[in-house]
Amino acid sequence: MGTVTEHLMLSGSDEPQRVLERDEHQLLAAPHPSPFPIKLWREHEPLAVVHFPVEYRQQPFAPPRGVYENDKLRVEWQTMDNRQPFYHRNCDVDEISYQIAGDRTLMTELGVVEHRPGDFSRIPRGVAHDNYGRRESHLLCYAPAPVVEERHAAGESEPVMPPFAGWEPGPLNEAVTQCLGTPGHDITVFPIDEQRLLETVHGEKQRLQVLRGSGQAGTSWLYRGEYMRLGIAFLPASDGRAYQRLLDADEVQYQVRGRRTVVSQRGVVELGPGDFLRIPLGIAHSSVAGDGTEYIRVLCDRELPQIAQTDRTAAPYSPERLAAARAPRSTR
Repeated sequence: MGTVTEHLMLSGSDEPQRVLERDEHQLLAAPHPSPFPIKLWREHEPLAVVHFPVEYRQQPFAPPRGVYENDKLRVEWQTMDNRQPFYHRNCDVDEISYQIAGDRTLMTELGVVEHRPGDFSRIPRGVAHDNYGRRESHLLCYAPAPVVEERHAAGESEPVMPPFAGWEPGPLNEAVTQCLGTPGHDITVFPIDEQRLLETVHGEKQRLQVLRGSGQAGTSWLYRGEYMRLGIAFLPASDGRAYQRLLDADEVQYQVRGRRTVVSQRGVVELGPGDFLRIPLGIAHSSVAGDGTEYIRVLCDRELPQIAQTDRTAAPYSPERLAAARAPRSTR
C-alpha cells in the first residue's frame, strides 16, 4: 500500500484547497470498532453503477431514461433511430447534450447542428428544438438557466433548409414544459408550422455553440451554472495514488472511452463505456487505468440521487483487490 496523496477540492476550482498525505490502507479500510455501546455513525451503501449500452439496439421510440435527478439538475440517457415526434421548449432550464454514438440532427430556432460522437451543445431556455437520430445515443443534462460555456466553441449551428435529406414539413406539435423537462410536466401542447419555426433562425443573431474536449490530460470544463459544472476528463495511464475528495458537490461520472477502476471509500469497481457512477460529496476516490481513458464529469452542489435501476455495485476494498486493479492487464 504505502503513502498516497489526497486532494481536497472545491467544485469551482482546479486547484486543491489542501493536499494531505495518507496511509492508503487506512484511507480505504473500514473504521475501527466503536468502544461505546451506541451507534456513532451510519452504514453506507457501496457505489452503484448504472449501464446503458453504447452500441445501438433497435427499439421503439421512448422518452429519455432518467438516471439522476434532484430539484436543480436532471441527467438522462436517450437512444433514437427516428425523429422526436414534437418540438420541445423549456421554461426553466438550459438543456445540454453530449453525443455518445451515431449521428443526430438537432433542429432549433437558432439553427441546425449535425451532432457527431464527442460533440456537446447547449439549448438556451425558451428555444424550441427537435431531434432526428440515426442509430444513435446521447446524454441530456437539464440545469436552471442561465448556464454558460467555459470553453471556446469548435463549431456552431447554421440555417439549413431542408434540415436533413428527405425532410418534409408535416403535422407536428410543440410541447412547453417546466420542472427540468421531466416527463409529465408539460404546460401546454399545440400544433405548429415546422417550416415557419425553423425559419425563425434568419431573424436571430444567437447561434448554438458546439463544444468538444481538449484531449489533453486533466478535465476540460465546458459548462457552469449556479448549481452545477460539467466537463470531460482525459486520464492517461494512472496507478491511482492521487485521491480527490470534493468538499462541496456530488459527482456523476459517465465512462466514454477505455476502462478504469475507481477506488473509493465506498468500494472498488471497474468501469467501461456506457457506465454511470455517482460519487457522493466528501468521498475520497481515485482511478486506476492502464491506458488512456475518457469520462464525463457532472458536479452538483447538492445530493444528486440515482433514479435509474442499479446494474451492479462496487466490491468492498481489500489490499488484494486493489493490487489486482494495479496489476498489468495481461496478468489479471
